[in-house]
Amino acid sequence: MKKAILSLLIACAAWSGVPASAQVKMTRDQILFYTSEWKGPRFPDGRPKLPDDLLKRAASMTIEDVWEFLEAHGYRCQFEGDWQALHLDRPIIGRALTAQYMPTRPDMRQAILAEGKAEGRAATGTNSWPIAELQDGDVYVADGFGKIQYGTLIGSNLGNGIAGHTHAGFVFDAGVRDLQELREIPDFNGMFKGYDPTAWADMELTGINVPIRIGNAVVLPGDLVIGKPRQGVVFVPAILAEQAISSAEFTSLTDEYNFERNREGENKGMFEGGWNVAKYDAFAKWIDAHPAKLKMSRSEFDQLLQAAKQRAARRPQ
Repeated sequence: MKKAILSLLIACAAWSGVPASAQVKMTRDQILFYTSEWKGPRFPDGRPKLPDDLLKRAASMTIEDVWEFLEAHGYRCQFEGDWQALHLDRPIIGRALTAQYMPTRPDMRQAILAEGKAEGRAATGTNSWPIAELQDGDVYVADGFGKIQYGTLIGSNLGNGIAGHTHAGFVFDAGVRDLQELREIPDFNGMFKGYDPTAWADMELTGINVPIRIGNAVVLPGDLVIGKPRQGVVFVPAILAEQAISSAEFTSLTDEYNFERNREGENKGMFEGGWNVAKYDAFAKWIDAHPAKLKMSRSEFDQLLQAAKQRAARRPQ
């Protein structure tokens, strides 16, 4: 009995010397839990890794066409508007790496800094920690609880750090400083809630790659980020990203075809469509004559076309 108790005490002593698993950065298993429906490739940290060609296709999509698909699939909290931006005419497209910030609380701050020291993280400020995690093609998405004055998560130094890691940009529900210098960074853009010359203060990083809220939108690590600074940003769940982009491309093509018919007077008074089976057949012939317009495969287009024709056939004429 004494030997058993002694063994237990030795085991407990050994266990107490092992550092606790990270509390700020979500573990791979935790990310897998939140993104369990994703069956494709992942980054080493567990985030879904959407293919690069999908990111390229997403750049030309409109917010409305993607939002319409998500709304139809029950995702009603994926859009946030009312932004400022470094460059209003440049989209921000990439995979979300998320970060959460909260107002500073001394005991919480000490625990976070102690963890960072044990992990060898930069001691200059926890707002640099997520930047070190970024991969090429990521968008750094941060919940800064809307704070602008003393809520400037980056200035020009950290902005160049983001640019060097992602070649994409950031979306901050918070502020930025050094605006002029940030705008001079090549091939880089960011959306944020406001500018202020103050340095960030009285706020603390509390999570990396955690689920966050950006205004009215819910964001998970690995989501597809489509930011259009003049309109807003939509966060597309990775499990729906390819379907959403294909659906948006199909809608964009039908719009282009319909606009052409309106200009030529072929729609008569049916300016918004009058889409029936015969019109979809004519649309298919138009695609045959303009094959370069298809970014998806022809088989995928044919499936979407067939589904649209079936819906049209069921509608009262």
